[in-house]
Amino acid sequence: MGLTEKVAIAILLLFVVGAVLRLFKTPLKLAMQVLLNTLLGFGALFLLNLTQAVTGISLGVNLLNALVIGILGVPGLGLLLLVQWLFT
Repeated sequence: MGLTEKVAIAILLLFVVGAVLRLFKTPLKLAMQVLLNTLLGFGALFLLNLTQAVTGISLGVNLLNALVIGILGVPGLGLLLLVQWLFT
């Protein structure tokens, strides 16, 4: 395989990678946003559990709770607190 063929394959590969990234740009961006929000939800749950001695509020630090808080935000936290209050 000559140098010209290697360069042509490299250009083709770059084109394919660029096309795939462009095709999946929006779903990847959304997935990264959900991941970041979930991490923020974990942080909020951790901070809430640190204040348990003062507030008496404790929610489990798990993926479902973190997703609810991460995606829904403050209303999600309120919903989790309401559900906990109803079931205890």
